[in-house]
Amino acid sequence: MELTRRKLVGSAALLALGAGVRPGHTEPTMSNLPFAATTPVSVSRVGLKARDAQALANFYRDVVGLQELARDGETITLGAGSRALLDIESDKAAQPDDPRSAGLFHTAFLLPSRADLGRWIKHAIDKRIPVDGASDHLVSEALYLTDPEGNGIEIYRDRPHDSWKWTGSQVAMATDQLDIPSIVAELPGSDGGWQGMPENSIVGHVHLRVGEPASAADWWKTQFGFDTVAKYGNSAVFLSSGGYHHHIGANSWQSPGAGKRDLSRTGLAWVEMRSADAKAASTYEDPWGTVIRALPGQPG
Repeated sequence: MELTRRKLVGSAALLALGAGVRPGHTEPTMSNLPFAATTPVSVSRVGLKARDAQALANFYRDVVGLQELARDGETITLGAGSRALLDIESDKAAQPDDPRSAGLFHTAFLLPSRADLGRWIKHAIDKRIPVDGASDHLVSEALYLTDPEGNGIEIYRDRPHDSWKWTGSQVAMATDQLDIPSIVAELPGSDGGWQGMPENSIVGHVHLRVGEPASAADWWKTQFGFDTVAKYGNSAVFLSSGGYHHHIGANSWQSPGAGKRDLSRTGLAWVEMRSADAKAASTYEDPWGTVIRALPGQPG
């Protein structure tokens, strides 16, 4: 089955499913750092170019739950706790992103626990936030939405990594219907509700639009030592470090044969990776001109 993010459960279905859910279980208030950040290489943060940086920052604060951490000229930095996850760079003259070109498919924000995902779902129901889809991927449970400038977003939680099913080097993933009532039932009866992304939320993965997924897999293997852990025909690959289900996705579902990116457009500005093997900060470009930064740093 092709692992696309569109459109298993739309907004109306999310609201309908949410109407009957009731909080049930309890869980500790402290959460560990997700497994995705404990591997030799992981995603650190993402940069977006925006025509209206303030409006976009408001969306990521009010809808996604990030906090503003800093401003530097025309750039707004947002994150969770003290961890920077997203930079929004203003470019009022930029042209809108072309979804048929190489670029960003989605930025995936990983919450530390299933209860955290339940809190976000309740928030989405209460605020009538439009969602594009909701899926159980076996390794994770995820919801999808789109920001006001057309950038895809995933909000998800991982199942424990020791429960993932592997066949050799390939991890089992699927696109099944998400059990929303079960997720919301993780919340204790006295739960305080969504208070924004909790400490230890991270960018778990970034999914890219590319012209040729096989070339993307080769590039990430050469530059970062990533393993190919799942393939969907010739149209999508999922790549990771240290046995994660994927730090990078690359698909050509909308962008087959895409060439170099038009840097005058909005959308993805860069992806920043943290690498335990890096000796110094470095900047790369993938075959489509997407800027990938690498910073030295230990897992976590």
